[in-house]
This record gives sequence, C-alpha cells and structure tokens, in this order.
Amino acid sequence: MDQMQAFKIYGKRELQDASLIVGWREDVANLGAKVIDYLNVKLNTEEFGEIEPLDFFPLGGVPVENDIAQFPESKFYSSYEKNLVIFKSNAPRVEWHKFLNSVLDVAEHYCHVKELYAIGGMVSLSAHTAPRELLPVSNLPTMKKTLGQYDLAGGMEYETPPGQRPTLSSFLLWVAKNRGISAASLWVPVPFYLIATEDAAACKKVVDFFDKKLNWGIDLRDLDEAVARQNEKLAQIRFSFPEVDGYIRNLESNVALSQEDSEKLAKEIEEYLRRID
Repeated sequence: MDQMQAFKIYGKRELQDASLIVGWREDVANLGAKVIDYLNVKLNTEEFGEIEPLDFFPLGGVPVENDIAQFPESKFYSSYEKNLVIFKSNAPRVEWHKFLNSVLDVAEHYCHVKELYAIGGMVSLSAHTAPRELLPVSNLPTMKKTLGQYDLAGGMEYETPPGQRPTLSSFLLWVAKNRGISAASLWVPVPFYLIATEDAAACKKVVDFFDKKLNWGIDLRDLDEAVARQNEKLAQIRFSFPEVDGYIRNLESNVALSQEDSEKLAKEIEEYLRRID
C-alpha cells in the first residue's frame, strides 16, 4: 500500500484555508480525545475519512474494555460552517513518518489547511486548585507570533532526552514544517493524580483558547459546570480523607511529596472518583 492509499475519503466537501486540530487517544487524562469528542458534538461535525490501520497498528492483542474490543481508529471530521478539520486517532505503533504524512496529505489536498494545532496533556506536580496553563510550542516564527497575541504561558523550552524518541506531536510539527504548514502543539499540565481519570479544567482551557482564536462564539457553560462538579468531588474527598487533604495542602504550598505519598494520593483519588461516577 503506498502513501496515497493509506487513507480513504467518504465524501468531498472542500474547505479553503481551514484549521486542523489533532487529538491523540491514550493521552494524559485522555485530554486529546476529550477535547475532540466535545468539539465534534458542540460543532456538529461530520466524519469524512479515515486512515487505514493495517500499516500502522499491530492488530494482535487488541485491548478489551467492558467486553468490547478497542480497535485502533484514525478518523477525520469537518465543520464546513467553522472551516475546521478535526483528526482523532490512536498513536501509531510503527511508520510514524508515513502516518503523519498521510494525515497532512488529507489536510492539504482535501481541506487546504493553513494551520495545525495538536493537543497534548503533560504530567504536573501542581495541585488541581492551581489555574491551568496552556504551553505552546511552534514550528515556525509566524505561528509563534500569532500565538503571542493570546494569554498563553511563554518560555517553554523542551528537548527530547538523549536516546528517547520525540513525542508524536513534536514529530507532527516537524513534518508540517517541511511542508510549510504553520503548526503548534498545545500542552496543558494536568495534576498527576488526575491523569488516570480526566481533568475538566484542562479540557476547558483548550476549548476556550480555540473558541477565542477561531471565533466560534460557542457557549461554554457546560464546561464551567463540569469544572465545578470536578472541584466539588475533589472537595468531598479532601473533607472525607484528612490524609488526602494533607497531601494536597502540601502541593498547594509547593512542598514536594515523596514517591510513596504521590502514589498513595493518586490511587486514593482515582479509586474515589471511579466509585462515585
């Protein structure tokens, strides 16, 4: 299968100068998938294509959740009204370069994308009571200048540690740069004890940025309510378990926890949240 055969398109409704948002499943706190799912519902997008999995995912040993096989998916969605393309996918296991070029083939040739944003969560040692930040990394000076107009955290410097593979989003920015596509990865630090569940505040931070940047004008009150519910649940566990409250108070005071205490805090909160949901 050559590169042009790695994807299939169900329908053709061409966009011009569109924006592309990319979210990965299996992300920290499932952030990428949560944002994409929210936008697909809120913006009433339509699925229009996918990347075939055979070249990029070993289909042996497919995970099972709630008695349902979780096969890898790589789907494209679009909103003609918002001039928007959305891509949601599992991270490919092999052939990263071919996979990402296939994504950009669809973006360029079918949607005429002018800019690209990749969403990502990163582990933070801060408490959930701290405001969420959006940390941008750009692939071109033009994108860096564009993002400088918004209230984003600045000065993020990151290099892949020696001997390690770059993140998929970093690789995507490099491939986009080689095609002259302006791109950025947007990282939200998520409290480490929420990474196994979800973080409504991180989701809202990302959606709020896109709503302002792309002039959607959507109603975000449902996300405000989700954040309030999350904070209420965490307040309940702090009230019910003084030890958990003590750990979080330390984080709020910038006092580092030991690895043992960190693991204990994460386990207590994950189990409590899953029990009450």
